[in-house]
Amino acid sequence: MSTYNFSLVLSGLSNRTPLLEDKLYSAGCDDALVCFYGSTVYLQFDREAKSFQDAVLSAIQQVESLSDCRVTVVDAGGYVGISDIAERSGLTRQSISLLKEGKRGSGDFPSPLYRLTGKQPLWQWSEVAEWLASYEKIPKQLAEHSELISNLNLALQLRDNKVRTKVGELMEVLPNKH
Repeated sequence: MSTYNFSLVLSGLSNRTPLLEDKLYSAGCDDALVCFYGSTVYLQFDREAKSFQDAVLSAIQQVESLSDCRVTVVDAGGYVGISDIAERSGLTRQSISLLKEGKRGSGDFPSPLYRLTGKQPLWQWSEVAEWLASYEKIPKQLAEHSELISNLNLALQLRDNKVRTKVGELMEVLPNKH
């Protein structure tokens, strides 16, 4: 068994929820640190499991065993800037900038997805992680974990019937290109 680190952002609970830590502990989250950003509750886990997927899914099941509690996001880091990429990869900010500009490496660094006209564009972390892993700049396992997190976050969003219905409608009118 390995120990996996990840975070879950919760809804339905707040920093004012009575006995919050006790409830989470009783649900099986004795391996999580309860954190707050304003009134938002998030949990930082160090969980032992057979796989990263098992660790995350078991944590979601335990957290959601509490009434009125839902996990909204896993690991809250889908979109990243240059500094985030550097921190996660262990490379310098300057090295990432050179890779992004094609002045170093193969010249095919992933394109940013957001803020293209701004000074701080954002990339999908799972795409960047896959690219970095393909050039052996980060462990392949880190890229695999980031892809799982990206897919889990999409699944968490689609659990909402209103979102699922709207996405389904949009999927019907979008061109189906492979």
